[in-house]
Amino acid sequence: MASARLSTVVLDAPDAHALAGFYLRLLGYVVRAEEPDWVLIGPPGGGTALSFQTEPAYVTPVWPAPAPGGRRMMLHLDIEVDDLASETARALAEGATLAAHQPQTDVRVLLDPAGHPFCLWTRQEE
Repeated sequence: MASARLSTVVLDAPDAHALAGFYLRLLGYVVRAEEPDWVLIGPPGGGTALSFQTEPAYVTPVWPAPAPGGRRMMLHLDIEVDDLASETARALAEGATLAAHQPQTDVRVLLDPAGHPFCLWTRQEE
């Protein structure tokens, strides 16, 4: 049995504290730890966390990639919501931007204030 466990996903940003603030408001998480250039947030009751690290040479990801081999995103977050329209509006009010390309009707692709793509999605009844 493996003794390794995923504890957090780290997102680089031009300002770790500013981006952490966006996700704190969006997800209802709490700050678990912080340093001058790093913040760890997570669900109040425990669970997988998100970390943010200030990167002075940060370059905004591009989604979708404009051409093979071009600059692109390396990962994105999928966030399940109960009401896609209202949570999209809330994310936009908190500082997200709606991505120009929307490939699915039950998913909204947004960009956080640092340009990382993330998806809001709803579970479809089967």
